[in-house]
Amino acid sequence: MTPLVGLDVGTTGVKAIAITREGEVVSSAEEGYPLMTPHPGWSEQDPEDWLRASEKALARLGVDAPRVGLSGQMHGLVCLDEHDRVLRPAILWNDQRTAAECAEIEERVGFERLISLTGNRALPGFTAPKLLWLRRHEPDVYARIRRIVLPKDYVRLRLTGEWAIDAADASGTLLYDVANRRWSDEVLAALEVPHEWLPPAHESTEIAGAGDQQAAALGVGVIEPGTVSVVLGTSGVVLASLPTYAHDSQARVHAFCHAVPDTWEAMGVMLNAAGSLRWFRDALAPGTSFDELTADASRWSPGVEDLTFLPYLQGERTPHADPDARGSFTGLSLRHDRGALVRAVLEGVAYGLRDSLELLRDLGVEPKTGRVTGGGARSGLWLEIVASVLGLPLELTVVEEGSAYGAALLAGVVDGVFADAGEAVAASVRIAKTIEPNAAWAPAYQEGYARYRALYPALREVEDR
Repeated sequence: MTPLVGLDVGTTGVKAIAITREGEVVSSAEEGYPLMTPHPGWSEQDPEDWLRASEKALARLGVDAPRVGLSGQMHGLVCLDEHDRVLRPAILWNDQRTAAECAEIEERVGFERLISLTGNRALPGFTAPKLLWLRRHEPDVYARIRRIVLPKDYVRLRLTGEWAIDAADASGTLLYDVANRRWSDEVLAALEVPHEWLPPAHESTEIAGAGDQQAAALGVGVIEPGTVSVVLGTSGVVLASLPTYAHDSQARVHAFCHAVPDTWEAMGVMLNAAGSLRWFRDALAPGTSFDELTADASRWSPGVEDLTFLPYLQGERTPHADPDARGSFTGLSLRHDRGALVRAVLEGVAYGLRDSLELLRDLGVEPKTGRVTGGGARSGLWLEIVASVLGLPLELTVVEEGSAYGAALLAGVVDGVFADAGEAVAASVRIAKTIEPNAAWAPAYQEGYARYRALYPALREVEDR
């Protein structure tokens, strides 16, 4: 049988996988590339690196497929001239240079109107502020723009010649009318961005493409209400599928189109989840394995005797949208050792994920289970903590290939292997293990979450003095 192929154009590299129609992985390959930080807060890459890495990874798969499903890092900006030549390095999702342009966008469009149209407020990582930054700081480049694309769609353009984007990825540009699934003429006019620069927008199941989070959610079967995606990666994500469009009035969670037609998603994002534990290891316990650290943490009881960690190591997105937020340990005593600090990190991240879950509940989401992915999901202790803090059973899927897996399923839908995304999930996604909440831990975590919630405003007040 001809395998289904998915390609994820990530921040540190590309991953390509080939799967059977039953969802089993036949082969996989990864190729890395560098990240450029020419100034503090800047994050750029050479789009040609994505193309070279993609071609190498696909060649290493050793399979022949009629179509490649694509997913990739969202929000990035690639500017092309009239010959589709790249005008400058791509500006990525984690670039922080556009604070002034974000304020300008919210003033031009109006804060409430922007949220009602796009489902989101203006954040430095989104695409539209990057265009305004170029207009102000690199007018010679801006004047030569004839097309713009997002990272995975640049790879699509070079591999197939097709200039296109999907509704899921377009939702992260701040130029898209998310509720009506089309480019927003009102926002484009307010920002003076030419409509002809933008690629035709399609559904993910029409062109086999989606943003990385939407593809990852599809890959673990989060396409209908009742199950949420919980990502314990470098960043943390809680994502719910919505049958109708809804957005938070303050845009504390993102509202995007999902990879399934006529379906939306609400997504909370914390900037440091498993990244918090990596920071702790690298800064305070270099050379120590994560297994050793979590074994130390397991010796402490829930709540760690009122020791609390705020994971705001580089600002935060959900629920505070505060680039100046900072992390902290509070409640330290002479009894606390390394294991106590580690357990506080694990619990602090779990509390941050609960912030996102509570906001999703405010939108009417009623989750019964969570499908968990990411490097942090390798820790049984951490999974039990997260399940107990969220009050949800957490399910691990048999295949944990992330966004590339969802992209491969989309390729199967487009090629007619599956009738739709629902059939793709039913045929391919299977549960390997379920982690139940620990009822005995619940009282400690209710108290711990209340303490966690009180800390940010208290520390923010001190920092603002």
